[in-house]
Amino acid sequence: MLEVEGVRVLTDPVLRPHLLFLRRIVAPLPAATYDGVDVAVISHLHHDHCDPPSLARLGRDVPIVVPSGGEKFVRDNGFRHVVALRPGESHRVGPVTLTATPAAHDGTRRPFGPTAGAVGYLITSPDCRIYFAGDTELFPAMRDLAPLDLALLPVWGWGPNLGPGHLDPLGAARAVELLRPRRAVPIHWGTLFPYGLRTLYPDRLRVPPRAFARAVASHGDTEVVVLDPGGGPVWLS
Repeated sequence: MLEVEGVRVLTDPVLRPHLLFLRRIVAPLPAATYDGVDVAVISHLHHDHCDPPSLARLGRDVPIVVPSGGEKFVRDNGFRHVVALRPGESHRVGPVTLTATPAAHDGTRRPFGPTAGAVGYLITSPDCRIYFAGDTELFPAMRDLAPLDLALLPVWGWGPNLGPGHLDPLGAARAVELLRPRRAVPIHWGTLFPYGLRTLYPDRLRVPPRAFARAVASHGDTEVVVLDPGGGPVWLS
């Protein structure tokens, strides 16, 4: 959740305790946490990023911004205000502009589709510039997004291993070198994990953000802010 100039932006929300073969490691958030969301942004249609039952908890009239190709899927799930963006296209919500950015990731919703793109989002107002990466590998055009006030960067995933199209802690640290944010928050770790594997791979649930923070600290001035899943708000000026 980001609050920018009074606009509340929710990114890729998964708000329920279970999702396919994944369980939420921390307790689901109270509904009051996401009450009054102004817009939700979806980076791609993978189940752990685009979850219609979670979006329904926001209300069917909350605007949903999706990558081009994903609009029919979201509308067919009952949402009335859906905006589709290609990289470079923008949508305004009050004083905040949401601009889709490229992402090096396969956005197909498996096993039966639909096929849609994968994007990140540049979230800007007159006073700040924030990048939410979604899921992506490193790509050279990241440097075109710099400089930033804040970067939300994935540092792991929901399982013991990472497939293609993802950043690990060192890859995310290299992204920081391109993006040059004042602050970075590691995301996409420690929230969802397959049933029965938590005790076998406990390190995957705690090591990635700290490894990212150490890598960033070794060669740069970016401040890393580690937010524990399910934790309270942090105000950044």
